Amino acid sequence: MWSRDLVYHFIGIGGIGVSAVARVLHQQGVRVQGSDVRASQLTEALEQLGISVTIGHRPTNIDGADVVVHSTAVPFDNLERQAARDAGIPEAHRSEMLGLCMQGHRAVGVTGTHGKGTVSAMITHSLINAGLDPTFIIGGLLNNYRLNARNGTQPFAVAEVDESDRSHLNLRPEIVVVNNLEVDHLNFYDGLGDIIETMATFINQNESLMGLALNWDDPGVRRLASKIHAPFIKYGTSGDDLDYRADEVTDHGDKVSFTAYRRSEKLGRVCLPIPGNYNADNAAGAIAVLLEYLDLPFEKVSAALDTYKGLENRFTVDRSSGVTIVKDYISHPTGMRRVLDSAKKMEHNKIWCVFKPYRFTLMKYHGHEYGDALSTADEIVITRMYAAEERPLDGIDTPWFCEVLRDADNVVNYVPENHDVVPFLSEAVGDGDMVIFFGGDDFFRMADQWVKDRNCAIQ
Repeated sequence: MWSRDLVYHFIGIGGIGVSAVARVLHQQGVRVQGSDVRASQLTEALEQLGISVTIGHRPTNIDGADVVVHSTAVPFDNLERQAARDAGIPEAHRSEMLGLCMQGHRAVGVTGTHGKGTVSAMITHSLINAGLDPTFIIGGLLNNYRLNARNGTQPFAVAEVDESDRSHLNLRPEIVVVNNLEVDHLNFYDGLGDIIETMATFINQNESLMGLALNWDDPGVRRLASKIHAPFIKYGTSGDDLDYRADEVTDHGDKVSFTAYRRSEKLGRVCLPIPGNYNADNAAGAIAVLLEYLDLPFEKVSAALDTYKGLENRFTVDRSSGVTIVKDYISHPTGMRRVLDSAKKMEHNKIWCVFKPYRFTLMKYHGHEYGDALSTADEIVITRMYAAEERPLDGIDTPWFCEVLRDADNVVNYVPENHDVVPFLSEAVGDGDMVIFFGGDDFFRMADQWVKDRNCAIQ
């Protein structure tokens, strides 16, 4: 266990997950500093708190640090990591610092392939709305508070637990939620069986575990259940044997409503003011934890969920420019299909999907699933594949992926460079159309600038 009396230097402190941990540790009185390749709203916010942030990576940035902290995204040969090893300064993974944040709290850890940020945010918002002040650390900005993290005054802590790189094995939350398990992150796993076995290890080795909630709608989670030793409760949207159920789900386009049940007891109607009928599933997980383990009354939870505004860039909708712009971080075909299915229920002429293929391994394994998942769109715009740190795979590239999509009868437009996407859309997209951007921050900046340009042209 790391000491709170040390000075921690965070490499990549402007990242959404790293900044959250740095913020909370600083607010808990731990000495924190950091560096990043560029300034951003997140680095500026940390500096306003009094955290020293250096822009640019260089060996001298770690001066004064007792421990150098990195995420999996920071390579082994990073200048500051190398300087730490040369100086004999120990390194720690971000997940270990997340554990330090949660130390001494009744901690809820939410994990799984999809929706873990949303479930974490729903639990957090419900606790705050009930007059409690939890510590929370989430990989996205909560639109209700414009924050991704804060140290609270109450003994509760809520954290989004990342399973993508096996770093969840460093954590021991008292309450665990597993929302779903699908094939993903094949740069760290050998397949779904490996993902399930690793999640079982995460749960079975946790001597602090006092509560476990499993999404029984998900086949991967049901496979997991046979491998764990701890008792658990089941939540979801289908099945009479669930402990907590979101039933009679209605997708209204911009919002979702459902009736909540605790076993055979009808609790009442919930209306989420966010799109995506899959969010009923996410809400069922939040309700299960809040009622079963944190002792909140349903009335307070329902009132909170009725005012939940979602996470930034998770099915975010903007209609201000005459075109409906949707932004979502999701890059897995299951999640993309869910967004498109719900988007179809909104008013639109044509639906355009703009997507940057992500990782060779993901495209190789799921390529044909993307063809089906994106078939709801009238036209698809594909940019050059982003490999992250992966090495190329023979035969797996962007032209191959475009052909896979076309083989599924999709209309595909290959626009390799990001800077050419907006000019293409400006010519092709008509008023009343919907354009869904699936990707990361570079895509979202592009979408935001396009909205500004269109609004200026309208004025």
